[in-house]
Amino acid sequence: MSTPSAAEQRLRLRTELRRARQAAGLTQRQVAKKMEWSSSKLLRIESGEVGISVNDLRPLLAAYNITDRRLIDTLLDLARGSRKMPYAEYRDVFSKEFLQFLALEASASVCRYFNNLQLPRILQTEEYARAIAESYVGGGLSELHERMLEAQLSRQDVLLGDEGPQVLVMLDEAVLHRQVGGRRVMRAQLLRIAEVCDHPRVTVGVIPFAQGAHPGMRGPFTLFEFAAEGMPDSLHLENPGGEPSGTTLPEETRPYLERFWQLEDLSIKQDVGELVTRLAQRIDEGADDLAALLQE
Repeated sequence: MSTPSAAEQRLRLRTELRRARQAAGLTQRQVAKKMEWSSSKLLRIESGEVGISVNDLRPLLAAYNITDRRLIDTLLDLARGSRKMPYAEYRDVFSKEFLQFLALEASASVCRYFNNLQLPRILQTEEYARAIAESYVGGGLSELHERMLEAQLSRQDVLLGDEGPQVLVMLDEAVLHRQVGGRRVMRAQLLRIAEVCDHPRVTVGVIPFAQGAHPGMRGPFTLFEFAAEGMPDSLHLENPGGEPSGTTLPEETRPYLERFWQLEDLSIKQDVGELVTRLAQRIDEGADDLAALLQE
């Protein structure tokens, strides 16, 4: 069995520490006071935003009255293994929350994405991604934004590489018609989707307009599933600023997993590559959007 990644170990550690604190009947405020920490430090550890050193973990476990030697050694090993997070070279451009999201994504065995506004970043061509970014900043990209774009493209290498996870993408049909970057860019983007549809570990589904209202209209979301035993699913929603807000609480992740299953049932999954290729051809003909209909 392969060694769990740093992100997996951090996720498991934070889950175990939260469980231990609750079993001890302590609140975060009480623990922080006992440890002479700020309340925010324990909050960041339990959220996975930061790791915890072995020197800090030992007295914390004592505060939780954990005496089982095997459990202590396991948690100490998790603390050691969770310190080297991937994408660390982008710490100067991304928030800790987004770096955590990237690390979990790179560690997942199954990645589920739903979007009704734009393509998930892992499927975007560089030109499509650049057009999205420029629309946000209102012009050309700074060096900071260029590095963000670089990181985004490197995510595709991880997820679609030889050792990547199973990737399940559900899209609202509207995403395929929104001409991000103009006709030329969108045509290339659709052909990229068609190419990815041939990937042995990728499934792309489209919820057609004919389905009418559907559960995905509440908004985009991402779910990560992990192979390691005891690792909870991780749910991520984007806040208004574009930052992912994550949770591993089963009462919050389970409804979204069930929603994803509903969307799979409503979607077209067969011959999606052929369908988007035909849509790309229609872009060439200028007969694929509302503007074309208004000109008839």
